[in-house]
Amino acid sequence: MGNFIETSEERNYEVETAQRTLLKNVYTWMALALVITGLTAFYVANSPRIIMTLFESSGLLIGLLLAEVALVFVISAAINKISFPVAGILFVAYSILNGVTLSSILLVYTFESVASTFFITAGTFGAMALYGHFTNKDLSKWGSILLMALIGIIIASIVNIFLKSSGLAMIIPYVGVLIFVGLTAYDTQKIKNMISVYGNEVNDTSMKVALIGSLELYLDFINLFIYLLRILGKSRD
Repeated sequence: MGNFIETSEERNYEVETAQRTLLKNVYTWMALALVITGLTAFYVANSPRIIMTLFESSGLLIGLLLAEVALVFVISAAINKISFPVAGILFVAYSILNGVTLSSILLVYTFESVASTFFITAGTFGAMALYGHFTNKDLSKWGSILLMALIGIIIASIVNIFLKSSGLAMIIPYVGVLIFVGLTAYDTQKIKNMISVYGNEVNDTSMKVALIGSLELYLDFINLFIYLLRILGKSRD
């Protein structure tokens, strides 16, 4: 009986250790992806030849944006069919592509406003991630509401390209911030719950679960940053 209790306690400790490791990996990989995106954006923004190539060819820029969407789809849809190293390489590739397309931010807004908005985003993201992780409230109902709101804001943004409504353009960033603040908390709790189910040990499957979680939080951070920058950013003009 004593050996069984000891073995059970050891197993519980191993499970807890594995889950802590996977949760740590979620945020480590997300942070590394943000660093890769930031360094890529800085490099591209300071390379006149690359900038000219990008913005003189609308087809190339559209191709890069479509490639980003395709990569997210491939990582999410094929995660069970590909190995963890392949998924990791695709995540890095997405981070680099995102850095290329986001390089224009450093050309449009002052460095000071970009930096200050980044820290505001980090603080907001951190607070909501902590809430999502530690709250006892079930946030699963938020998912469908936030998804519908996200679809709505995407449609509104596309429509406003043609309407050119200054009022709608002013409202969209504030709604976007609210959506991604909510998604940060929701995704954090969802990831925690997924790891509690699939993270009994650190293996290829559980690491892919953690990687998908990293991608979701990375997207939440990037979109929150972009919407906050549209509100707080100072133009170079």
